Amino acid sequence: MADPLPYTPALEGRTLLDELNHRIKNEFASLINLVTYKAVWTDNAAAKEELSNVVELLHQHVQVHSILTMPDGDTLADAGDQLRKLGLALSRSKLDRMNIRLVLSAEILPLESERCWRLALAIYEFVTNAARHAYFDGRNGEIKIELMRANTWVNCRVTDNGSGVGRIKLGRGLRVAGDLIMSLGGRIDRTSGPTWNSFDLDFPLTRREQRANRVTSRRPRIGRPGPRPRVPSASGQATAIAVRPEV
Repeated sequence: MADPLPYTPALEGRTLLDELNHRIKNEFASLINLVTYKAVWTDNAAAKEELSNVVELLHQHVQVHSILTMPDGDTLADAGDQLRKLGLALSRSKLDRMNIRLVLSAEILPLESERCWRLALAIYEFVTNAARHAYFDGRNGEIKIELMRANTWVNCRVTDNGSGVGRIKLGRGLRVAGDLIMSLGGRIDRTSGPTWNSFDLDFPLTRREQRANRVTSRRPRIGRPGPRPRVPSASGQATAIAVRPEV
């Protein structure tokens, strides 16, 4: 019989995270079953419709949670596709109901799966923060995500058209997002104006990611990359989605 593998802190952390994800999914399943049961047995047509809407909303939150679950294995994942899935799930679970339009412009961008997951977690926090704290002052709300590569660096920007002066507070979610980007070797800049807010983040590609993205052999930059390039149009390797709120 082979000796068991040593129980390292990293393995313990993964085990606890897996248990937490499993418990959250079970709780969602219990809620969905309970509300579905009530919808089936009620005789009130209006109540049945509202309960069915709640079931659909819970399913959309399950989708968000599934997208943000820590990946298994040491593979590569397309960050552009991951953010597209996350954007659609966020729109259906909360943004549509808040009358906020989400726009995504993203290149095909292979990243190591765990680093892609960390990026998605940070973007989730930025979008949630904007949806919760932005004051749109009667304007149609809009949150925009831009993801692109500048040689050996990844550039990502999350902006909204809310009134931002004095409203950005460094809460728990933004501190977590900052730690996630730091774990990727990157940094975040926060700027805001009377009718806009922006989170700009940059982080370097690993050697493996450079090979996957077919980065040309140039001397690596020291420190932060230069001026942010213009966002590419939705053609070739770039994809774009615009999720409009339901009327």
